[in-house]
Amino acid sequence: MSRKFFALWLAAVGASALLCAEPAPLLVYIPGSSGQVPQLQGWEVVPVRAVPDDSGIAAIESAIETARKRREIDPVRTYIAGDGEGAAAVFYAASRRPDLWAAALALGGNPKAAIDTGRLFGGNTALVPVLWLVAGNESPLLRRSKEKLAAAGFNLKLLPQNTTLQEALAQLAGHSRYATPSEVDCETGSLAFGRCYWVEITKFDPGQGNDVLPTTRVVPGSGAGLAVGGFGFNPGAPGPGVLVEWLPDNYKGPLKLGDRIVAVAGKEITDGYAYVNMMDDIQAEKRVGVILQRGKERIRIETRIVLPQRSETFTARVQARYFPDSKEVLVISRGVGELRLMLPEYWAPAGINWNGNQLGTADSAGCWVLAPGQKARKCS
Repeated sequence: MSRKFFALWLAAVGASALLCAEPAPLLVYIPGSSGQVPQLQGWEVVPVRAVPDDSGIAAIESAIETARKRREIDPVRTYIAGDGEGAAAVFYAASRRPDLWAAALALGGNPKAAIDTGRLFGGNTALVPVLWLVAGNESPLLRRSKEKLAAAGFNLKLLPQNTTLQEALAQLAGHSRYATPSEVDCETGSLAFGRCYWVEITKFDPGQGNDVLPTTRVVPGSGAGLAVGGFGFNPGAPGPGVLVEWLPDNYKGPLKLGDRIVAVAGKEITDGYAYVNMMDDIQAEKRVGVILQRGKERIRIETRIVLPQRSETFTARVQARYFPDSKEVLVISRGVGELRLMLPEYWAPAGINWNGNQLGTADSAGCWVLAPGQKARKCS
């Protein structure tokens, strides 16, 4: 994909199909390495430097709040897009804060960095289609990411490679955000991100199991690495082995620039893709021998395979649905010790059923607390 063509089209489209009246649609845009930011007439375009982690979410939320202070923003037409290196943060934001977006668009890139956080959940994207315009030839790493997203039920809409940029953004703008959807599905491993539309998980309880609600986590790679210090390589570079192309300043480890890692634990490494896939599949730390090709010399070093300390290994999940005919809210959950419902005016009064237990009636709109063995009560 050409960023130049993308920028030219975005500059032109503001004068035509996407010209909108107030309140303005909002596009949060995460640029790639080029740093180019589109300008759309009639839109509020907010550039954000965000990485696929919670600091990136904080930056996005701050930018949205700043945009709302500048002008009136259409709450049902809020979108996020990212280009190249910025695309992984789009996947992360769509899963971590799905209630913010009508839809998301990834222009190229690879969501592997977001997947490897262990914080992508397919269920969270049920109402947030993530459009992905894959650029160029599909690498083995890209194919592996797509397979993982599909297996978790991620709401991924792959765009054909012949899709024009005009068509991609037009498809994005064709979606509207659900203000209060009648049915939601939310999974999280952090109470800081327990809110999803009109449901908020406020306490975890691992004892509250429910086989009906399995996890929808996109399975991350193991994150395994060699304990030789940080080094950089291009997984798409030709073999043999992995070419060490970058080392940090004051590096003290056994590697040198230009080394090739050609074998680990007795297994030959054909290229960078093979190395990444092998390390992703390793689930236990252990001592290993590594063979380096340094010029014409082959050198054996002893080191360890190490694994990162994973956070949010436990997750809770909630599915909630409002039935207008019976005026009832049905909640099914796993791992939840307490939750809150924010009910709109036109739903009240509504009966509350949580995991098969009748918890009484929410006789007015607003915030209601649910806890095991207790009647639903208004929030204090």
